[in-house]
Amino acid sequence: MYEHHSQPLLPLRKFVYRLLLHILVALAAIVCALGIGILGYHCLEGLPWLDSFLNASMILGGMGPVNELHWPAAKLFAGFYALFSGLIFIGVAGVIMFPIAHRFLHVLHLDDDKKQHSA
Repeated sequence: MYEHHSQPLLPLRKFVYRLLLHILVALAAIVCALGIGILGYHCLEGLPWLDSFLNASMILGGMGPVNELHWPAAKLFAGFYALFSGLIFIGVAGVIMFPIAHRFLHVLHLDDDKKQHSA
């Protein structure tokens, strides 16, 4: 999927397409993580769907829960969901940044090759 350092730089149009694919994968991960949170809050605490969405999105976004939790299972879920959300954040950031970092390093490597061949 990624070009080898000996290959030429990917054209901008193909790079943008690659970046959009990575963004779609990241959005799919966010939607799945949000769905897990919504179901957890709805099933374990009995919150209405809208309140479940609010709590899940607030934790996934790093803000913290909105509603007070009363059941031990819901509190455990909220704790584990918060840890899971932190990992999702790191993973999503990595998925989006990977093609950008790869292109940057590829450009640097191409510049090094040009310098070596001219010396």
